[in-house]
Amino acid sequence: MGLFDQAEAENRDSVKPLAARMRPASLAEFVGQQHLLAEGKLLRRLIETDRLGSIVLYGPPGVGKTSLAELIAKHTKRSFRTLNAAASGVKELREVLDKARDEVSSSGKRTVLFIDELHHFNKSQQQILLPDVEEGIVALIAATTANPFFALIAPLLSRSQIFELQPLANEDLTALLQRSLSDKRRGLGNSNVAATPAALEFLAEMSDGDARRALCGLEIAVLSLPVDQKTLELPDAEESIQKKAIRYDNHGDDHYDAASALIKSVRGSDPDAALYWMARMLEAGEDPRFIARRLLISASEDIGNADPQGLLIASAAVHATEFLGMPECRISLAQAATYLAMAPKSNAAYLAIDAALDDVRHRRLLPVPKHLQDGHYAGAKRLGHGTGYQYPHDAPEGRVAQDYLGVDKEYYQPTDRGFEAELRQRLDAWRALQKPR
Repeated sequence: MGLFDQAEAENRDSVKPLAARMRPASLAEFVGQQHLLAEGKLLRRLIETDRLGSIVLYGPPGVGKTSLAELIAKHTKRSFRTLNAAASGVKELREVLDKARDEVSSSGKRTVLFIDELHHFNKSQQQILLPDVEEGIVALIAATTANPFFALIAPLLSRSQIFELQPLANEDLTALLQRSLSDKRRGLGNSNVAATPAALEFLAEMSDGDARRALCGLEIAVLSLPVDQKTLELPDAEESIQKKAIRYDNHGDDHYDAASALIKSVRGSDPDAALYWMARMLEAGEDPRFIARRLLISASEDIGNADPQGLLIASAAVHATEFLGMPECRISLAQAATYLAMAPKSNAAYLAIDAALDDVRHRRLLPVPKHLQDGHYAGAKRLGHGTGYQYPHDAPEGRVAQDYLGVDKEYYQPTDRGFEAELRQRLDAWRALQKPR
């Protein structure tokens, strides 16, 4: 590297944000992900022995996917090329693959191809990778924040190992922040600023497992301190992060996982957990109408006739959400969620309709019994339609022993919980009356 090249590189490095400067230079510096990188773990062994095939690094932003790919590049004896799927197309992809094929043909040297945000490639673009991945021309390292089982094509998944990276623990983040404060070459060591444990803990907590956010908050806090202040206190850290960063993808795993947790908490009769997951969704900007619809479904699926009032309250919450909007509708949603969570539970109606649908779909259809057929038009009697029907209201008890299905079949099996226990008693008595003696 020439003198001018070195100067240009130093100038570029000088304007990099702290998060970019503090990327780990070795596996020893890598923070977190011990379930993958601790001594003896599979990914670490593959990296250290340079036996890496194609892998997918899956996880939220700021947990080290790109840093890990760069460390792999340092350990491998292969050529290393990178693409960002959000900014690259078929032309750039084919150029990289052609160069990799030429290199392995001329020198036998394989290429590690790192593709960041691979979920941005459509199915056709992903399929272009398949021949070279399958033949071993390139070892693919793909990074994605989207669930690979939904975002990537099946042939690519079958040829790759998937490693899921987790949000960083607060202890890992505070250690990284402390290292950044003391590092004079890449970090903020030259500022001679120390930080209180409370300040570092706050930055870690507010970053929601994202190292990039934590480092950004620290850099803002340190650089904005008065010149004569050499200790970063909690109020300074609070000023640098005005609002907690909530990791949430409205169209990805976060959306579906939080919704699943909410409904499972309602089903499990835990109002506190239901409120937490609802609060997390609302604070992250989830559409409150989506939450209202999920509660409405749960009112019938999980509570049903054990407490028929649940459906009315959930329906009212849907109406209130449409009429009020945020932030007021949060109260109505909370009322519905807590009521449903504490209501007696039954999925009997849900199981009953699914059993009936299964019979309709997979068994011979039952004819409507003659006495139940429409008998209100001219000529119906000549066909025997409606003949023999007994009008229940004419009976003293408002019901008569009459066949309504044509076969002996019981779909609805009420539980002994809540109001459904009373329905079970009624139904048992009625079915006993219906059966022929």
